[in-house]
Amino acid sequence: MSDRSEVPLAVKVVVSGGLGVGKTTFVGAVSEIEPLDTEAAITEVALGVDSLDGVDAKTTTTVALDFGRITLEKSIVLYLFGTPGQDRFSFLWDDLVEGALGTVVMVDTRRIEDSFPAIDYFEERGAPFVLAVNRFDGAEEFDTEEIREALGLDAGVPVLPCDARSRASVRDVLVAVMDRVIDVHRKAGRRTAALARG
Repeated sequence: MSDRSEVPLAVKVVVSGGLGVGKTTFVGAVSEIEPLDTEAAITEVALGVDSLDGVDAKTTTTVALDFGRITLEKSIVLYLFGTPGQDRFSFLWDDLVEGALGTVVMVDTRRIEDSFPAIDYFEERGAPFVLAVNRFDGAEEFDTEEIREALGLDAGVPVLPCDARSRASVRDVLVAVMDRVIDVHRKAGRRTAALARG
């Protein structure tokens, strides 16, 4: 009889945020497979439709999704789905988010207001998420509590510094997402047990 190795648990994680916050870079930095991206050139069609304020040098953008995979501790495989950042592609979010256990919302402190649509989206759905503050060269650094306060985040939402170019930094964020998912489900289980006891 052949020894069958244990099949790892597959977990879907969404990477979201505004235009140009580093979602494609984040997925690409950690994926153990060649990441799939749907980057397309920013053309004149986008002028006046997509706000490129603060990302003027950006020449490409995600038009559908990013996809990558990483194995954590041989027993968990994370499938990463990056959302497009432009408002005009937000109709894709519902499909990309379906079945996801957790989310990373990425933030660029130079354009922090671009984070609100993603935060609102996941808060309204009660989805567990962590906030990853991407480091950009030359950007002013803020304390995580200042960022939490500026975005009006619940105290339970982890706010983490991140360098989307660094595999180790991205991996730390993904571990935090899994911790957050486990914590949220554990609390929900306790509430359900308490209600059952009446």
